[in-house]
Amino acid sequence: MNETALTVRQIARPHGFPTADHFAFIESPLPEPAAGCALVENLYWSVDPYHREMMDDVPGGFALDAPLEGRTIGRVIASRTPRLAEGEIVFHRQGWRTHAAVTPEEIRRLPRFEGVPLTAYLSTLGGTGLTAYVGLTRIARLQEGEDLFVSAAAGGVGTATGRFARLLGAGRLVGSAGSTAKAGHLTREVGYDAVFDYHDGPAADLLGKAAPDGIDVFVDNVGGEQLAAAVGALREFGRIVRVGTISQYNTPGTASPRINHADIVEKSIRMEGFLVSNYRDVQEELYEFAVPHLQSGRLTSDETVVDGFEHIVDAFLGMLRGENVGKIIVRDRTEVPSVS
Repeated sequence: MNETALTVRQIARPHGFPTADHFAFIESPLPEPAAGCALVENLYWSVDPYHREMMDDVPGGFALDAPLEGRTIGRVIASRTPRLAEGEIVFHRQGWRTHAAVTPEEIRRLPRFEGVPLTAYLSTLGGTGLTAYVGLTRIARLQEGEDLFVSAAAGGVGTATGRFARLLGAGRLVGSAGSTAKAGHLTREVGYDAVFDYHDGPAADLLGKAAPDGIDVFVDNVGGEQLAAAVGALREFGRIVRVGTISQYNTPGTASPRINHADIVEKSIRMEGFLVSNYRDVQEELYEFAVPHLQSGRLTSDETVVDGFEHIVDAFLGMLRGENVGKIIVRDRTEVPSVS
């Protein structure tokens, strides 16, 4: 067992796109669990788009020179509470560090389903999948046969949304992505009917070609020009599910495109945002829906795995640049499968 721990801290606020210089790796002795706590050695880390928002000086954001939060899966290696046994695999939110001292109240035990890898609890069965599932079933209230448009369709939420929508009986499924290669993956592997590269022209024109008959639901991970285009393409009683605004995270001074607000009224469009943290009671329902499909092979977790905690900042910055397909996860080197 290592005798030292590594923790990532944010040391400066970015103005625009963040760089590695905004972070620092801090080495320290292994934390000693106090009475009633346990020491967890982290094995898998999630890096997420919302982390970019938390880097700014906003309420609830990251404090400078303090360990960063994040979704993490780890193994209990020392315990001073009978409620956490050594060897247990747990989920907690003290991420961006190799080791964490946690209380039983700060962890969630993960059910183990045959044939389902641990990484799924950070992707399809984790906050990413829960966001997609809540967006479709609670916010959009998707009905069988309805047509969807999903922005940032090659990201973690976008791929999960596409796969879940197919299983829920969606009609035509249209997405946007940042490259021809991603568009090809989405149509070949994920189940999208048409995907456009948003670099190829005005979003309204591209969406009009991909969905000439309009859409019923827009799952928005991007905001900006694609949101404006979707308002124009939505049919009567259309719904917009607002998940994120990644197009504006690193360009805060950019003017927002004009949205035709008259369309929202005249077509009775409903737009609703949500925080997945307010829907944790849906977690068990997500397991019931997704696990049988994962086990049967009808559902696949789209993941980009980066090996080595020392690369967690690179993985985060790469995600912001769109270098991943599906959910990006950092894996401890001890968890890398051996090649026989």
